[in-house]
Amino acid sequence: MGSSNDLRVLEITVISGEDLSINRKQPVKKNAFVTIKTDSFKEQTTKMDKDGGGYPAWDEKFVMDMPMHARYFTAEVRFKTAAGSRIVGTAVIPASDFLGDYVPENYLHFLSYRLWDSHGERNGILNLSVRVKSSSSVKNAYGGGCSSHSAGCSRPWSRIAVGGQQVSNGEAVVTGIPVWS
Repeated sequence: MGSSNDLRVLEITVISGEDLSINRKQPVKKNAFVTIKTDSFKEQTTKMDKDGGGYPAWDEKFVMDMPMHARYFTAEVRFKTAAGSRIVGTAVIPASDFLGDYVPENYLHFLSYRLWDSHGERNGILNLSVRVKSSSSVKNAYGGGCSSHSAGCSRPWSRIAVGGQQVSNGEAVVTGIPVWS
Protein backbone atom coordinates (compact mmCIF):
# COMPACT_ATOMS: atom_id res chain seq x y z
CA MET A 1 0.00 0.00 0.00
CA GLY A 2 1.28 3.47 -0.88
CA SER A 3 1.98 6.36 1.41
CA SER A 4 -0.54 9.10 2.14
CA ASN A 5 1.29 11.24 -0.47
CA ASP A 6 0.09 8.79 -3.15
CA LEU A 7 -3.56 9.35 -2.23
CA ARG A 8 -6.12 12.11 -2.25
CA VAL A 9 -9.00 11.94 0.18
CA LEU A 10 -12.50 12.39 -1.23
CA GLU A 11 -15.70 13.10 0.63
CA ILE A 12 -18.42 11.66 -1.60
CA THR A 13 -22.09 12.09 -0.76
CA VAL A 14 -24.49 9.91 -2.73
CA ILE A 15 -27.62 12.06 -2.81
CA SER A 16 -30.31 10.53 -5.03
CA GLY A 17 -31.27 8.85 -8.27
CA GLU A 18 -33.78 9.79 -10.95
CA ASP A 19 -35.78 7.79 -13.48
CA LEU A 20 -34.19 4.40 -12.67
CA SER A 21 -35.66 1.52 -14.65
CA ILE A 22 -35.21 -2.19 -15.32
CA ASN A 23 -34.34 -3.02 -18.94
CA ARG A 24 -35.31 0.56 -19.88
CA LYS A 25 -38.99 -0.41 -19.51
CA GLN A 26 -40.34 -0.64 -15.98
CA PRO A 27 -39.28 1.58 -13.08
CA VAL A 28 -37.25 0.16 -10.21
CA LYS A 29 -39.80 -0.51 -7.46
CA LYS A 30 -37.58 -0.70 -4.34
CA ASN A 31 -34.27 -1.71 -2.75
CA ALA A 32 -31.93 0.47 -4.86
CA PHE A 33 -28.39 1.08 -3.60
CA VAL A 34 -25.12 2.53 -4.89
CA THR A 35 -21.57 1.18 -4.81
CA ILE A 36 -18.73 3.71 -5.15
CA LYS A 37 -15.34 2.39 -6.32
CA THR A 38 -12.24 4.59 -6.24
CA ASP A 39 -10.06 1.71 -7.44
CA SER A 40 -10.31 -2.07 -7.67
CA PHE A 41 -9.63 -2.49 -3.92
CA LYS A 42 -11.64 0.38 -2.42
CA GLU A 43 -15.41 0.43 -2.51
CA GLN A 44 -18.28 1.48 -0.27
CA THR A 45 -22.00 0.84 -0.57
CA THR A 46 -25.02 2.87 0.51
CA LYS A 47 -27.94 1.43 2.41
CA MET A 48 -30.90 0.30 0.31
CA ASP A 49 -33.66 2.79 -0.34
CA LYS A 50 -36.66 0.53 0.31
CA ASP A 51 -39.37 2.99 -0.74
CA GLY A 52 -37.94 5.38 -3.35
CA GLY A 53 -38.58 3.21 -6.40
CA GLY A 54 -37.27 4.86 -9.56
CA TYR A 55 -36.45 8.04 -7.59
CA PRO A 56 -34.45 6.82 -4.57
CA ALA A 57 -32.76 9.06 -2.01
CA TRP A 58 -29.73 7.97 0.01
CA ASP A 59 -27.97 11.10 1.27
CA GLU A 60 -25.01 9.04 2.53
CA LYS A 61 -21.52 10.45 2.94
CA PHE A 62 -18.32 8.44 2.46
CA VAL A 63 -14.71 9.47 3.02
CA MET A 64 -12.54 7.45 0.66
CA ASP A 65 -8.94 7.38 -0.48
CA MET A 66 -8.36 7.71 -4.22
CA PRO A 67 -4.92 7.13 -5.78
CA MET A 68 -3.32 10.31 -7.15
CA HIS A 69 -2.85 8.62 -10.54
CA ALA A 70 -6.56 7.67 -10.82
CA ARG A 71 -8.42 9.57 -13.52
CA TYR A 72 -11.93 8.62 -12.38
CA PHE A 73 -14.06 6.71 -9.90
CA THR A 74 -17.19 4.72 -10.66
CA ALA A 75 -20.67 4.68 -9.18
CA GLU A 76 -22.83 1.64 -9.81
CA VAL A 77 -26.56 1.76 -9.07
CA ARG A 78 -28.08 -1.63 -8.30
CA PHE A 79 -31.25 -3.04 -6.82
CA LYS A 80 -31.74 -6.11 -4.67
CA THR A 81 -33.79 -9.02 -5.97
CA ALA A 82 -34.69 -12.39 -4.46
CA ALA A 83 -31.81 -13.94 -6.42
CA GLY A 84 -29.19 -11.31 -5.47
CA SER A 85 -28.78 -7.91 -7.10
CA ARG A 86 -28.97 -6.45 -10.60
CA ILE A 87 -27.21 -3.48 -12.11
CA VAL A 88 -29.42 -0.54 -13.10
CA GLY A 89 -26.59 1.53 -14.50
CA THR A 90 -23.04 2.78 -14.07
CA ALA A 91 -21.54 6.27 -14.12
CA VAL A 92 -17.86 7.07 -14.56
CA ILE A 93 -16.96 10.25 -12.67
CA PRO A 94 -13.81 11.88 -14.13
CA ALA A 95 -11.38 13.38 -11.60
CA SER A 96 -11.22 16.46 -13.84
CA ASP A 97 -14.83 17.22 -12.82
CA PHE A 98 -13.80 17.90 -9.20
CA LEU A 99 -10.07 18.68 -9.44
CA GLY A 100 -8.65 21.79 -10.99
CA ASP A 101 -6.06 24.49 -10.70
CA TYR A 102 -8.56 27.21 -9.87
CA VAL A 103 -10.84 25.33 -7.47
CA PRO A 104 -10.20 26.09 -3.78
CA GLU A 105 -9.46 23.18 -1.48
CA ASN A 106 -12.54 21.74 0.22
CA TYR A 107 -14.81 23.10 -2.55
CA LEU A 108 -18.09 21.16 -2.63
CA HIS A 109 -19.08 20.08 -6.15
CA PHE A 110 -22.71 19.05 -6.79
CA LEU A 111 -22.71 16.74 -9.80
CA SER A 112 -25.28 14.75 -11.79
CA TYR A 113 -24.35 11.89 -14.12
CA ARG A 114 -26.22 9.88 -16.71
CA LEU A 115 -26.30 6.17 -15.84
CA TRP A 116 -25.57 3.69 -18.62
CA ASP A 117 -26.86 0.11 -18.52
CA SER A 118 -25.03 -3.01 -19.74
CA HIS A 119 -26.39 -2.46 -23.28
CA GLY A 120 -24.92 1.06 -23.47
CA GLU A 121 -28.36 2.67 -23.12
CA ARG A 122 -29.28 5.60 -20.89
CA ASN A 123 -30.90 4.42 -17.71
CA GLY A 124 -31.45 7.20 -15.18
CA ILE A 125 -29.41 9.84 -13.40
CA LEU A 126 -27.29 9.78 -10.25
CA ASN A 127 -26.87 12.93 -8.13
CA LEU A 128 -23.89 13.24 -5.82
CA SER A 129 -21.46 15.69 -4.32
CA VAL A 130 -17.68 15.45 -4.15
CA ARG A 131 -15.23 17.39 -2.01
CA VAL A 132 -11.47 16.87 -2.15
CA LYS A 133 -10.31 17.13 1.44
CA SER A 134 -7.66 19.80 1.99
CA SER A 135 -4.05 18.75 2.05
CA SER A 136 -3.65 20.18 5.57
CA SER A 137 -6.49 18.07 6.95
CA VAL A 138 -5.16 15.03 5.08
CA LYS A 139 -1.65 15.54 6.46
CA ASN A 140 -3.05 15.98 9.96
CA ALA A 141 -5.20 12.87 9.54
CA TYR A 142 -2.09 10.89 8.64
CA GLY A 143 -0.05 12.32 11.49
CA GLY A 144 1.86 15.00 9.59
CA GLY A 145 2.05 18.70 10.21
CA CYS A 146 1.49 21.65 7.97
CA SER A 147 3.58 24.78 8.08
CA SER A 148 2.38 27.94 6.38
CA HIS A 149 5.02 27.74 3.64
CA SER A 150 5.21 23.98 3.00
CA ALA A 151 4.47 22.70 -0.50
CA GLY A 152 1.06 21.12 -0.93
CA CYS A 153 -0.33 22.82 2.17
CA SER A 154 -2.58 25.82 2.27
CA ARG A 155 -4.37 27.82 4.87
CA PRO A 156 -8.15 28.14 4.48
CA TRP A 157 -9.43 31.69 4.18
CA SER A 158 -12.67 33.01 5.51
CA ARG A 159 -12.70 36.70 4.56
CA ILE A 160 -10.50 38.77 2.29
CA ALA A 161 -10.59 42.35 1.08
CA VAL A 162 -11.38 42.89 -2.61
CA GLY A 163 -11.56 46.48 -3.81
CA GLY A 164 -12.03 47.69 -0.25
CA GLN A 165 -14.96 45.32 0.43
CA GLN A 166 -14.93 42.21 2.57
CA VAL A 167 -15.78 39.06 0.58
CA SER A 168 -16.66 35.77 2.29
CA ASN A 169 -15.49 32.34 1.22
CA GLY A 170 -17.49 31.11 -1.76
CA GLU A 171 -18.90 34.50 -2.80
CA ALA A 172 -16.14 35.39 -5.26
CA VAL A 173 -13.03 34.04 -6.90
CA VAL A 174 -9.82 36.00 -6.64
CA THR A 175 -7.00 35.26 -9.05
CA GLY A 176 -3.48 36.55 -9.02
CA ILE A 177 0.12 35.65 -8.47
CA PRO A 178 1.12 35.03 -4.83
CA VAL A 179 4.10 37.07 -3.66
CA TRP A 180 6.03 35.87 -0.62
CA SER A 181 7.91 38.50 1.33
